[in-house]
Amino acid sequence: MALLNIKGMRIEFPSRRGTVEAVKGIDLTANGGEIVGVVGESGAGKSTIGNAVIGLLEAPGRMTGGEVELHGERIDQLPFQAMQKIRGRKIGMIFQEPMTSLNPLFTVGQQLVETVRTHLDMSEDQARKRAVAMLEEVGIDDAENRVDQYPHQFSGGMRQRVVIALALCAEPEMVIADEPTTALDVSIQAQILDLIRKLCKERNVGVII
Repeated sequence: MALLNIKGMRIEFPSRRGTVEAVKGIDLTANGGEIVGVVGESGAGKSTIGNAVIGLLEAPGRMTGGEVELHGERIDQLPFQAMQKIRGRKIGMIFQEPMTSLNPLFTVGQQLVETVRTHLDMSEDQARKRAVAMLEEVGIDDAENRVDQYPHQFSGGMRQRVVIALALCAEPEMVIADEPTTALDVSIQAQILDLIRKLCKERNVGVII
């Protein structure tokens, strides 16, 4: 059985000029330890697919057909609170612009700790230790001190590593990476893609990129 299975997904955006069909019957399967690439030109609907999977499709957009299954169980019709429990815990998200994922008013450690404690049964101290370990795992040096720094104190590449740590800190089985290297220099892009491949293999996480 596939980890994530998308069957016949259709997404529409109603407008004053009529209905725009952004996604037209997409089928996609992803398994643990596997990276599946969704390729298309700008505006083709790649991000829309990812947002629909995790229940973050912005109104007036709506999924008008198809199904999304996680471990064979349908998740696209779950109520908001049930989907909240899956988002982050079962399916992590890496957004293309790190600063949209990180709150500039809180340290990266505070944000990691909050995510960990939301989804895992851990004390504040345990969650902080996990936050430091996650920063180390994604290649951030001196994590014990950097965990108390704010997003603006990190370079673009380092911020994206923090976002990857944030997506993985609750131990999800599936990660959706929405153009995670768009805003980065070419050399940093390669490092981030290598990191995603490494974490996918070591953690047996399924990735849609």
